[in-house]
Amino acid sequence: MTRRAAAANPIDEVARIAERLAVLLAAGVSPVSAWDYLVPPAGVDPPQRPSRGILMLRALGRRTAPRHGPPGRTPVGRFGRWLGRAPVDAGSRAVLLAAARAAHAGESVSEAIAHEARQLPTQPADAWRALAAAWEVATQAGAPLAGCLRDLAGAFRDLGQLHRDLAVALTGPRATARMVLVLPLVALLFGALLGFDTVHTLFFTGPGLGCLAAGLLLMLGASRWNRALVATAGAQLTAPGLELDLTAIGMAGGGSIDRARDMARQSAERFGLRPVHTEIAADTVIERVLELSARAGIPAGELLRSEADQARRDARSAGRQRGESLGVALMIPLGVCVLPAFMLVGVAPLLLSVLSSTLTGF
Repeated sequence: MTRRAAAANPIDEVARIAERLAVLLAAGVSPVSAWDYLVPPAGVDPPQRPSRGILMLRALGRRTAPRHGPPGRTPVGRFGRWLGRAPVDAGSRAVLLAAARAAHAGESVSEAIAHEARQLPTQPADAWRALAAAWEVATQAGAPLAGCLRDLAGAFRDLGQLHRDLAVALTGPRATARMVLVLPLVALLFGALLGFDTVHTLFFTGPGLGCLAAGLLLMLGASRWNRALVATAGAQLTAPGLELDLTAIGMAGGGSIDRARDMARQSAERFGLRPVHTEIAADTVIERVLELSARAGIPAGELLRSEADQARRDARSAGRQRGESLGVALMIPLGVCVLPAFMLVGVAPLLLSVLSSTLTGF
């Protein structure tokens, strides 16, 4: 795997796979063969720029009608096989293998994807479950898979940008949290460099050991406090706006609004993409969009997608705000735990050493 692929955002990886799948389906490849094409051969050094292959296959799909013959012998099939060499990580390859096996066996591709995604970290697992939910809704509703997957890939890229923005916003506060934890050690070394016997006082005297124990407890508390603050600031919804996207996909199949809503809700719940605290908000937005659609006499699909985009923009803004607030919140453990530990480990041994040498002189 290339360094560029290894450093890719896991959600962007799923977005690329969804886009490739959409391109293959739009070019006339069957869903079963499409999953086969996406599984990269083991031990193959992938090309550096897979996006060029996507563009070539997309252009070929526009110019060439589906050909008859075994997969891989048609122009689309040959390009599909080449496209499958695009770099993916080990977790994505395992998911693609599970999906291909399920497609060949006539089993649920969505269930296979969700089952394999349980072995992955949180972010890529959530993205794969979202893809599984979209695949299930599209197949049940009879919606065009290529268009739905292309829209979903765009939604995944928005989510990937959201995670990158949040990571950038948290970089400074995280560095601050790590830096302040070493202040007591710096104070201890500074005292030793000044010629005071701070190390002996801290580790080999009763008062020094008491200061050391109290300082370590305070530093442990500060470390856990900082991690809790960073985790709280980094917490976000699994997939903002996804249920709106799923509802739009369900409506693209031409079914009733109620059926599309039921399919979207059931799929989101089945794959763990509908947290309890978001149910009312999602239902409220959908009701508002459907009411506007009925009054204006326009399709609700685009309105739902625009609301989903707005939900992701709101989540991105909230993440940036949490990152900015974290820089202020980290001052609390600094004042409550780190500075007292600095005094106990760095300053107190210095004072004890001075007093000891002074009293010894008398």
